[in-house]
Amino acid sequence: MSPVATTTLRPLLATLIVAALPLGFAACGGGDAEPGAGGDSAATSGDLIVSGFSTPESVLYDATSDVYLVSNINGGAVAKDGNGFISRVSPDGEILDLRWIDGADDGVTLNGPKGMAIQDGTLYVADIDCVRLFDSETGAPRDDICLEHATFLNDVAPGGNGTVFFTDSGFEEGPQGLAPSGSDAVYRLIGDDRVVAVKKEPALGAPNGVAVGTRGIMVVTFGSGEVYRLTAEGERTAMMPPSERQLDGIEILPDGGFLMSSWGDRCVYRVGSDGKVSKVLVDVDAPADIGYDSKRNRVLVPLFNANQVQIHPLG
Repeated sequence: MSPVATTTLRPLLATLIVAALPLGFAACGGGDAEPGAGGDSAATSGDLIVSGFSTPESVLYDATSDVYLVSNINGGAVAKDGNGFISRVSPDGEILDLRWIDGADDGVTLNGPKGMAIQDGTLYVADIDCVRLFDSETGAPRDDICLEHATFLNDVAPGGNGTVFFTDSGFEEGPQGLAPSGSDAVYRLIGDDRVVAVKKEPALGAPNGVAVGTRGIMVVTFGSGEVYRLTAEGERTAMMPPSERQLDGIEILPDGGFLMSSWGDRCVYRVGSDGKVSKVLVDVDAPADIGYDSKRNRVLVPLFNANQVQIHPLG
């Protein structure tokens, strides 16, 4: 997710670094969409727009239950206010339970929930300085894994074999909104109690979205606007160079390519397994941590500023 709430969203940078990106990586303006790219506006005729959320940051497809889960910050991104919640939405766009897991309920702690992942019947939720664990079927709380020096836990990805990866974007409250804290990191949770740093340094560029695939741990960054992959031992390999794209979410596709959302370019990109880049959606305001519906081949886009979720079929 972005490190800023709707009222403190910094102006988007005007000059975009385009030439450094591979194979015609062009900015996503309203008139820039290519034929067959998957969309030429913020909403196309096949899209569903679901309203009624409160600062939706992430959408996750739960394939077992065939529902979409939406994390709602419902306030400041780093405010420990206890009012965050998670919604359940049907694939046809009906909100089944707006506050399925509610930080206001007894026995539940959710402050500013962001990225989510499901593995082995457990829902993992990044929440400022803790990863919250819930039963993925009932929503009942299971555990909290808190890190003393974390400041902005952001996304979570299943790694298999009882391992989960998550990011710290390294932001904290500053005198004029959020400011870098230097806690930038990618962590590995082993089992449900052991946390080790895969890589921890300010030079990580505010790591945001994380996904795990055959090529390793893939990370997109909000601060430096780059894409890189990590090994479990922390070896870093650049995939796309730094830019001003303010990247948020990433989802690996069945063909080995991936989707990623960009605040700076106001769009969702698709990068094929061959490196070819196309635009799935353009003119999208604040597309946060996207999800992917593998059953219906859809990208699920939380519209952070509009309090909506956009459901878009992929071509």
